[in-house]
Amino acid sequence: MGALTRPHHMPMRLITGAFILNSGLSKRNADEDTASYLHGEASRAWPFLKDMEPKRFTQLLSNGEIALGAALLLPVFPSALVGTALTGFAGGLLGLYFSNPEARMSDGIRPTPEGLALAKDSWLFGIGLSLMMDGMAPARCGRKHVRKHHH
Repeated sequence: MGALTRPHHMPMRLITGAFILNSGLSKRNADEDTASYLHGEASRAWPFLKDMEPKRFTQLLSNGEIALGAALLLPVFPSALVGTALTGFAGGLLGLYFSNPEARMSDGIRPTPEGLALAKDSWLFGIGLSLMMDGMAPARCGRKHVRKHHH
C-alpha cells in the first residue's frame, strides 16, 4: 500500500486545513446574531436548512469545519479522502456565491467587489479536486528507464 499523502500535497493541505480549522473554531461560540446571519445565508442557497435552528446550524457548521480542517492537517488521512470532503464542502460554499445575484456581475460568473469573499471558495474547490484526483492516481516513485538492446 502506498503513502496516504504525498509530500507535494502537504502545502495545500496545511494552508487550507489551517484556514478551515480557524474558521470552524471562530464559529464555536457564535452569538445569536452571528448564528442568525450564517443560517440565513445558508438557507438562501440551501432552502432545506430553513427549518433548522440557527444556533444548531452554526454548531454543526463549526464542528464540520473543525473536523475537515483537522483531517487536512493530519497526513494520516488519505489525500483522496480529504480532497473529496474538501470538494464537497467547497461546492456547498459555491452555492452561496451562485445563489446571491449581488455577488456576481451581469455575466453571472465574475464576482462583484462584494462577491470576492465568496468567489475565493472556487480555490478551495480546485484544491479539493486536485487532492482527490492526484490522491487516487497510482504513486510514481521515479521514472523507469527502459534499455533498448540492439542486436
